[in-house]
Amino acid sequence: MGTTRPLTNRDVVRVLRDIAALLQIKGENRYRILAYQRAADAIDHLGRDLHTLWQEGCLDEIPGVGEAIAAKIDELFRTGHLKYLERLEREYPRSLIELLNVPDLGPKRVRTLYKQLGITTLDELEQAAREGKLRSLAGFGAKTEAKMLEGIQRLRQRSNRVLLGVALPRALALVHALREAVGDTLVHIDVGGSLRRRKATIGDMDLVAAAHDAEAVMQAFVALPQVADILWRGNTKTRVRLHTGDEVDLRVVAPERWGTALQYFTGSQAHNVRLRELALAQGLSLSEYSFKREDGSEQLCTTEEEVYATLGLPWIPPELREDWGEIEAARQGHLPTLLTLDDIRGDLHMHTTASDGRLSLREMVEGARARGYAYIAITDHSQSLGMVNGLTVERLRAQQEDIRALQAEYDDMLILHGAEVEIKADGTLDYPDEVLAELDIVIASLHTALRQPREQVTQRLLKAIRNPHVDIIGHPTGRLLLKREGADLDMDVILRAAAESGTVLELNAAPERLDLDPVYVRQAIEYGCLIAIDTDAHHTDDFDNLRYGVWQARRGWAEARHVLNTRPREAFEAWLAQRNGR
Repeated sequence: MGTTRPLTNRDVVRVLRDIAALLQIKGENRYRILAYQRAADAIDHLGRDLHTLWQEGCLDEIPGVGEAIAAKIDELFRTGHLKYLERLEREYPRSLIELLNVPDLGPKRVRTLYKQLGITTLDELEQAAREGKLRSLAGFGAKTEAKMLEGIQRLRQRSNRVLLGVALPRALALVHALREAVGDTLVHIDVGGSLRRRKATIGDMDLVAAAHDAEAVMQAFVALPQVADILWRGNTKTRVRLHTGDEVDLRVVAPERWGTALQYFTGSQAHNVRLRELALAQGLSLSEYSFKREDGSEQLCTTEEEVYATLGLPWIPPELREDWGEIEAARQGHLPTLLTLDDIRGDLHMHTTASDGRLSLREMVEGARARGYAYIAITDHSQSLGMVNGLTVERLRAQQEDIRALQAEYDDMLILHGAEVEIKADGTLDYPDEVLAELDIVIASLHTALRQPREQVTQRLLKAIRNPHVDIIGHPTGRLLLKREGADLDMDVILRAAAESGTVLELNAAPERLDLDPVYVRQAIEYGCLIAIDTDAHHTDDFDNLRYGVWQARRGWAEARHVLNTRPREAFEAWLAQRNGR
């Protein structure tokens, strides 16, 4: 790594993530790995230039950056390289990290491939799989080779998108900074594009502003500390690259044109095409600037509501603007009354240090109480997931006693003892039925063998749905956005079975999952399924991710009545009693 320019935030994040990945391949202690991952996450979300913080001697102000990691960052900035990383690379080449992105190829398998076949790159892995060399290794076979080839192909087709949970905080930080820098000359500002529609992954970021002095806003924008490079600058549009590597477009219009600009730059393209068709039918042309009449005169709109009213429509929430029937529903007065964050009364999926959580049982409970939840479920992993310290039956029963004691202490909130139970590769559950019967609530989830053929993995999930002790199916497809596709499920069959059995389907709000997809949320609602929006929290900070799940539910046209954990405690307990009575 050269020293011709100061290292950017993204450079340092990449180094820390590479260290964490190489430690995984090496088989190091998971807490050591987590330390590097957390430091990388903290810097990745940092709004300021890390190099400046280093110069000011303020690295210790960054959450998650302890003394040891701060010393490594200091070495990076002083010398342009890191001896610790170089030592790791002598054991395990850095090119092995790319192999971790291949679906179903975890650290242990990568280590095996390197140690036994000398494979160090994606190209070498592909060649070995095509030549049938993988099947000579223990735990590999012809099917494994086929899955590896399929995974490599999918990996090479991925785009440079960013998770909503990463992009939105960065964009909102820019919005806040611009408001602070410009003051009253900035009349309106908001995110646009897929960010405002809250899509699960984002390409470039769009900001839309209305101001009395566009030039002042542009000057303030390019001077923000988050900005690394100015890519293009004009009178009404500027494009920059942030220290994080993200590219951001800012468009500025006059305040009287705000409504049409915000609507246009929110999209989607298909939605906007439909609106332009409605405008043409009335003798109008619609652009980001105004409605233009046939005589050339303009009709300006200061709000989005005016834009839609001009077309004879009520305002349509951004999450619905995908041309999925929202315009027809608006014309007929049938737009849904969408769920809001305030509707959520509890969280039914969270982890503690008993498995792979980062806080104790008491800390998670107290964090949930501080949020005003009426009820929660503690759902640590089951025993077969050894990598995340899954609970044996004995540990599970001991945890139940601890939860009952906390429930006696905190009677203002219902604390349920549950578990996230693995649906094993053969379709059986990780605990026997008699143990499941002891739990207040059971979540069954797929984490492994996701690449099974469609019929096999579908039948596997169906067995869990139809088990009378299973209440909720967690993150149903098992996908990890931008990293791993979900299982190839026959979702029509799955949704119908869930509706028939009354088994709840989770919309997992973790930004890397957001599973169910909004397409299936809407289909599930049509079939009569009940949805639960849970955070899968491993720390109380993760409770903030609930908003991402709510936004995806809104994109799936969900109302509060479609979501289990919008119910008041009494109504929720009635549902639970009915489930437990089966």
